[in-house]
Amino acid sequence: MKAKKTALAKAILSLNNEKECLDFLEDMCTIKEIEDMASRLEIAKLLSEGKTFVDVERETGASSATISRVNRCLKHGGGYRMVLERIDDE
Repeated sequence: MKAKKTALAKAILSLNNEKECLDFLEDMCTIKEIEDMASRLEIAKLLSEGKTFVDVERETGASSATISRVNRCLKHGGGYRMVLERIDDE
């Protein structure tokens, strides 16, 4: 499985711009999967801005389970924070 994840990471890293990324995502994922990932990123952004679970649930319509999972990743992972810092710099 690790080889498959590595191949996916390499594929993503080969993309040169937003259009290429969106084209790739639309080929790889269902519309729902893309929407779910975009929603999780928005949840991470709101939580990192200090919004409460209730605020995030109200603003996004996400379930408390999804919000909790994203929050756990924000606290114990590094991916969301790294990406949020990078896109804030743009």
